[in-house]
Amino acid sequence: MGRIGPRRGVRPNARTGDTQPERVLTSDRCLVTRELEKPAQETKQMTVGVTSPAGAASREPLEWHSLPWENIQRNVRRLQARIVKATQEGRWGKVKALQRLLTHSFSGRALAVRRVTENQGKNTPGVDGEIWNTPARKMRAVEQLRQRGYQPQPLRRVYIPKSNGKRRPLGIPTMKAVCQILCKS
Repeated sequence: MGRIGPRRGVRPNARTGDTQPERVLTSDRCLVTRELEKPAQETKQMTVGVTSPAGAASREPLEWHSLPWENIQRNVRRLQARIVKATQEGRWGKVKALQRLLTHSFSGRALAVRRVTENQGKNTPGVDGEIWNTPARKMRAVEQLRQRGYQPQPLRRVYIPKSNGKRRPLGIPTMKAVCQILCKS
């Protein structure tokens, strides 16, 4: 028995009458126009000598001064407000998930580095002797601020004078230690 009408996968155009390939769903959310009889890929999918880098696409390296600070602060404030709301409702699983989202987000890490490097003690190094005083060092600090593999270092002990003439001890943490704390708050 013969087929009546256009073949499967091809529909006639209402104005011109000629047939066009059907739009089909090729992945989860991607509509692509192709003929159903032809395979989607006509070449080998895994080839040797591919010039494009493997792995996930990373974002372009950003400049410290070109970061969208209003958006970063808005993102962090919104996450903090959601954490407060979930805490008040007693949704502790949600609180834990939001805290993890905040500590792992680029916005949270960037704002923590900004708070450490743009205050009165920004030129005071810890025991590692490291200060983040250039935009490149600040961006490197944002990229290196990770939860895994972090080992806290001891405080640098400095004695400062008191009003009665005696001296009291003061512990100065490293910049990385302060950022780790700020990421969690």
